[in-house]
Amino acid sequence: MALQNRVRALRFEHGEMTQADLGRRIGLTRQTIAAIEAGRYSPSLEAAFRIAEVFGCPLTEVFSWTRDAG
Repeated sequence: MALQNRVRALRFEHGEMTQADLGRRIGLTRQTIAAIEAGRYSPSLEAAFRIAEVFGCPLTEVFSWTRDAG
């Protein structure tokens, strides 16, 4: 199963927001934002909703989940 996200694209669509800026707005570190963007870390449900709120879009526009074949 794979969680994908559009966090990096949305940051650039919203005034080239930095990872640190986004992290400050939702209470996470820049390193955590970088790990989320790279798919190395899945955010908590609360953090995912906070990220979506910052960008003013539904959660499903930021994150998507697909089941692996097999």
